[in-house]
Amino acid sequence: MRGPLGPVIGKYPSSSGDVNGGMGNDIIKHNRKCRDVAFLVVFIAFWVAMIVNSSFGFNQGNPLRLSYGLDYKGNVCGDRHADRDLHELELRYWLNPNQVYQTGLKESKFQLSNARSICLLDCPIPSEDSLNWVCDYPEGDIHLSMDDWIDRNYDYFADLTPILRNSSLQLQGPCYPVIFPSVNVYWTCQFIARASNVSLKHWEQMGGVKVIEDIAIDKSIHKSINSRSSVLKRYVADVGKSWPVLLVCGGFLPLFLSIIWLLMIRHFVTGMPWITVVVFNVLIVSVTMFYYLKAGWIGNDAISPIIGEHDPYYHVSARELNHLHAAAVFMTVLMIVSFLSSIAIVRRILMATSVLKVAAKVIGEVHALIIFPVIPYAILAIFYMFWLSAALHLFSSGNVVQNDCGANCCAYDLKMMKLSCNSCCGYNVKYTSHIAASILFHLFGGYWATQFFIASSSTVIAGSVASYYWARGETSTEIPFLPVFSSMKRLARYSLGSIALGSLVVSFVESIRFILESLRRKLKLVNPNHGSWIGKVMYQTSQGCLRCIGYVIKSVNRNAYIMIAITGKNFFKASEIATELIMSNILRIGKVNVIGDVILFLGKLCVSLTSALFAFLMLDTHKYKSAHNKISSPLFPVLVCWGFGYIVATLFFGVVEMSIDTIILSFCQDSDEHQGTAQYAPPLLIETLNEQNEMQRLTQ
Repeated sequence: MRGPLGPVIGKYPSSSGDVNGGMGNDIIKHNRKCRDVAFLVVFIAFWVAMIVNSSFGFNQGNPLRLSYGLDYKGNVCGDRHADRDLHELELRYWLNPNQVYQTGLKESKFQLSNARSICLLDCPIPSEDSLNWVCDYPEGDIHLSMDDWIDRNYDYFADLTPILRNSSLQLQGPCYPVIFPSVNVYWTCQFIARASNVSLKHWEQMGGVKVIEDIAIDKSIHKSINSRSSVLKRYVADVGKSWPVLLVCGGFLPLFLSIIWLLMIRHFVTGMPWITVVVFNVLIVSVTMFYYLKAGWIGNDAISPIIGEHDPYYHVSARELNHLHAAAVFMTVLMIVSFLSSIAIVRRILMATSVLKVAAKVIGEVHALIIFPVIPYAILAIFYMFWLSAALHLFSSGNVVQNDCGANCCAYDLKMMKLSCNSCCGYNVKYTSHIAASILFHLFGGYWATQFFIASSSTVIAGSVASYYWARGETSTEIPFLPVFSSMKRLARYSLGSIALGSLVVSFVESIRFILESLRRKLKLVNPNHGSWIGKVMYQTSQGCLRCIGYVIKSVNRNAYIMIAITGKNFFKASEIATELIMSNILRIGKVNVIGDVILFLGKLCVSLTSALFAFLMLDTHKYKSAHNKISSPLFPVLVCWGFGYIVATLFFGVVEMSIDTIILSFCQDSDEHQGTAQYAPPLLIETLNEQNEMQRLTQ
């Protein structure tokens, strides 16, 4: 059973007989001590492990690998630190068309990664009246600089000796004919299985070996470009390329919008719930239309995997477009549900307005509350810069190793000045299981850190608002001049361990949901047609239960943080006190609190949807549609901006949210200690939460 909070808040004599509990004139000061220290130690150790894990990524990773391929020497195209300077040569091109054809055969064990490839500035196209050549990197007896080689369109066939020319006619290098046109598809030159008749005729007249024409030469490269791992790498690379968009739409814009929203709550509280609902519906329609536009369902601005100018009649399919179709369908469903939900809560908006008025009064009295979220915002901004950079390096980490292909082929080695037939195995980036574990650890750490900073911010706000409530809602001398900083001091000195524990619980439950979803997808891929309906029901039931548990835990945590701020108890004890208070007063506060939370949730979505909308607009510029800055799809950058916008809004809207929850919990405790009549509640709150007024409003 919980005891009275009188001694805790300094309003009733403590055991020492001192009205203020012997702890000075701060309302919430009392005999506190550090709580849940073990979990604070775990959290610190976790941060040390995060730094070590990120150092591994920075040491082993190269974000260029996410976008660009490897040449036959294991160099990353576009890398200025390779064996030769390739910073302008970003496109991967396969020299030998017969090798590419061989990789497309079902019975062949020859992989595309083993076909001879080099890095070029642009994709070669056949000549209209002669035969073009693409020659290997100049070295050995070929006395050309890389710049001269590029200026000559990679062609030094005319300078070759008769022996090297004959070797080239056997498709053994160092020069190879351009028979098939190619197009730049995500920095890879994809062959078009339509040989140039002029080039092929010249090749045959020169005595070249037979070049096979088949659709397999197209499909082989397309399959590699469209693989799941390649698509995931491009999505991650999109986030890195669009960092200015993340900075503006995921950082500065939600900061500005959140502050504007708080100021409007302070000065225009009556109309804010209505404005929030209307703006939310307009924004969700706008974002959905942008998904339609990029999916190609309206207009002619669908994303294209082809980079640069190309034949408009040539079409290349991409997984990214399919993913945008799925996102557009999801947004359509979400838009319909949002409309229906908005209609359902219209009659309850007046109730939310009354609660928001109380929060507005608190913000007006405790001025530092509007400014305080800037502190956790700045900390999170610095953290996310480090975290995103480390994530890019972790996703691109691994060792470049030569394949063990066992295939024998011949190619002229300019450096050794002889034909080498020992091995033509190419290179790949080898990913080990510990890299996957490092990525999962990094993702979990990012989520835990986010929850920790949000929880810390909520606890500071709760402590500040509690000071306001127990001073009878007035600007009292008993309230510290800067209650926010007093609350921050209490948090840092006594309760960081409890915050670490609460944020860990939420992160753990969400991680279990993620793992179960990953297992379900893997099982579906292994056995897609023989799923038991019992298994499906059990899975859906378990997912539903986990969602409910996650929601309950988040709700309990939020109230636990309030009681931690007021009482200084450990996490589990504070949760117990908060839950008992809510359950004993559920009929009085339940519906009012829920409606207030709904309006605040819609407000957060307004900020995050605006971030997503502006991200779409910024990504629709020429910078992100061409050259090396082209993104494969706006999907991931928009989702990241949406997520960052929501997190920033959560920090600032937490001022209103925690103000309401703290005052309601304080009201419940106040009522319990005074036989159902709150002694310290502001008049506006008493009017809003009065049991008779509430019942009358519900029966109208």
